[in-house]
Amino acid sequence: MLNKRCKSVYRRIRDLREDRDLKQRQLAEQLGCSQKTYSDYETGKTHVPVEILMGLSEIYGTSVDYLVELTDEKKPYPRQNRHERLF
Repeated sequence: MLNKRCKSVYRRIRDLREDRDLKQRQLAEQLGCSQKTYSDYETGKTHVPVEILMGLSEIYGTSVDYLVELTDEKKPYPRQNRHERLF
């Protein structure tokens, strides 16, 4: 089950990149990693760190939950201001 979910994450981040006609190199630069490292994320040779998932969610304007297929809703979760988080 976990392996299946991981494969779907790799596929989802690849599909999002391809849908936007982006190159791996472009994303790697934005995320602060090498193109090879980013390629390893998409092919499943390396697990995608949380920091990279967070960066991808910002780039694509979606939630991390969408990237890891916990939801099919592409929209990001609404950001709460500091005061709303306190209550």
